[in-house]
Amino acid sequence: MTKPVISIGAALVDELFHATEGVLTATTNPATVTKTAGGVSRNIAHQLSLFGVPVQLISAVGNDSDGDWLRQVCAEAGVLMDGMIIRDGLSGKYTGILDADGSLYTAFLTNASIHLITPEHLQKNRDLLSTAAYLLADANISRESIEWLLAFSNETGIPFIIEPVSVPPARKLKDIDLRGLHLVTPNEDEIPAICSEKAFFTQQQVEELLGRGVHQIWLHNGQHGSALYSREQTITLPAPDIEVVDCTGAGDGSLTGFILGKYLGLPDEGCLKLAHTLSAEILQVHGANAPHLDQEQLLNLVHKYYPA
Repeated sequence: MTKPVISIGAALVDELFHATEGVLTATTNPATVTKTAGGVSRNIAHQLSLFGVPVQLISAVGNDSDGDWLRQVCAEAGVLMDGMIIRDGLSGKYTGILDADGSLYTAFLTNASIHLITPEHLQKNRDLLSTAAYLLADANISRESIEWLLAFSNETGIPFIIEPVSVPPARKLKDIDLRGLHLVTPNEDEIPAICSEKAFFTQQQVEELLGRGVHQIWLHNGQHGSALYSREQTITLPAPDIEVVDCTGAGDGSLTGFILGKYLGLPDEGCLKLAHTLSAEILQVHGANAPHLDQEQLLNLVHKYYPA
């Protein structure tokens, strides 16, 4: 398969402050700091490209030094950016505060410029989008752009995947007509935000989304693993037992592994194992990507975490 995965959404500078002791509020906390390229859609595009999958990234960055750096990092990873928006001003930044155990304490998002990814910009890049094997968008983009992409997916038959990102952006999916959506990937906090108040329990939420026309729901439950739901079956898989260094990008890595599995023609269970394996590797390094792995190494690592 030579068609690209087209990833649409955030490209950011990730500035991560790692507390060296448990975080205390309203006082000074000793910490170390790292700067890496980030943004959900950018992270996924970057990692897929490192695994040899052709990728196009549609995002927005500023015409500042951070924007130049982000585009350089993407280009060096092999990510194509034919639909990239370069605007006057500052590039987006994700500032994360990580507790001593590597878990996220809180985070701030500034100058993301994702509102510039409009239906008009997508229409302008329709010919590019028509070349895709898969379309992926993070829910940071506008409701109108999500609806445009879903209509485009239903028209062309190109599978469309939505990553909810977090609870606030996930809420915009609550009232959208999701008929024909190939896959949505919420965690246990995000899935209630996508569903009505009538769907209180997880199974009710899954059934509601299937009833709204979503083909598959991939529900993430952190250290407990994940479950992939469809009308035909439910597949569950536990998460590997590892020591977490940095939680940043683990969810992005998980979706990257799943899409790679789909790209390679693996069955759903194989895609889940590949997803969990890549997520586990990213959790054990600093940053949102795993540049120490190529596709062959990742495939071999599946047997480490999930022995036959």
